[in-house]
Amino acid sequence: MRSLRVHAFEPRSEANGPGTRAVLWVQGCTLACPGCFNPGSHGRQGDEMSVNDLFARIAGLGDNIEGVTISGGEPLQQRAPVLRLLERIRAETSLSSILFTGYRWDEVLRMPDATALRDHVDVLIAGRYEQGLRVGRGLRGSANKTVHLFSGRYTQADLDGVPDAEVIIRPDGGVWVTGIDPPVLGSGDPACT
Repeated sequence: MRSLRVHAFEPRSEANGPGTRAVLWVQGCTLACPGCFNPGSHGRQGDEMSVNDLFARIAGLGDNIEGVTISGGEPLQQRAPVLRLLERIRAETSLSSILFTGYRWDEVLRMPDATALRDHVDVLIAGRYEQGLRVGRGLRGSANKTVHLFSGRYTQADLDGVPDAEVIIRPDGGVWVTGIDPPVLGSGDPACT
């Protein structure tokens, strides 16, 4: 598969990982965690974008970003194109990568591409959102989520220092709310991790 179903793309965020990051939210998730912050990303209908176009968009941001965060929806339900994008980011840029998944770490390890995924991600945050264990900080929505630091590029302290939320006012006047604990403003659908 050479394309991804995309829910949203934010070229500059400071609440989705250390530093200024591009954030890609994929479209589609069958895990249906009660209380999920981003239910609008669950359906399978979304804009299709080729991996090459997404990579060009990310690479075009140049030195304006430190890395890329991929969230959802559920990125590992589109594992092949997500992995292809991560491979290109690792091979062709100096950007870091963070991946959020609702799958538990033991489930990720049983996936066919687990080793390749681990080789191309700096940080993986795993586990279903559990509303009764909500923490909303340190890039973890709930306390059951596990954090896996693969490259040594970041520490838990780096993740703990990320703001819990941000409000971005776009040039067209639109408001975008994002982060691990975004407030809901009006009737908007927050894009969050």
